[in-house]
Amino acid sequence: MRNIILILSINLSLFSCNDSKNENTFPQNIVFTVISNDILSGNGSEGIVKSNMVINNTSDWQNLLTQMNSVNNVSDNFTETTIDFDSYLLIAVFLEVKSNGWEVKITNITENESSLVVSTNETEFVSLVMTQPYSIVKIRRTEKTIKFE
Repeated sequence: MRNIILILSINLSLFSCNDSKNENTFPQNIVFTVISNDILSGNGSEGIVKSNMVINNTSDWQNLLTQMNSVNNVSDNFTETTIDFDSYLLIAVFLEVKSNGWEVKITNITENESSLVVSTNETEFVSLVMTQPYSIVKIRRTEKTIKFE
């Protein structure tokens, strides 16, 4: 009987050990919420230059909204405009003012050990107006560096 208990104890201790590490494997895709994929149609009069932005506070967000809405009230079509910047941040990509119509979309955000990498896709379509494409998404707040491809 002792031998059976001893064997069971040894087996239990051997098989209950788990050497799998509780570490994240990278790269990982980050889930994001699209706020807007659209165009500014003020022929550049909004004053927004080609840029990649990380917006992490209400003041910067309100300033950008004011600038974007200076010609047309584009934020009426946003999925949301009230952002909890304690939990989230925004990533925005603006192309330069282009003729002949373009769109830009943030297609993927990949997390590596020390950074997040934002991937975009630019598409041309036929249009007779000057437009400035942009894409804005929301992600969970992070302290990692954000890079743009």
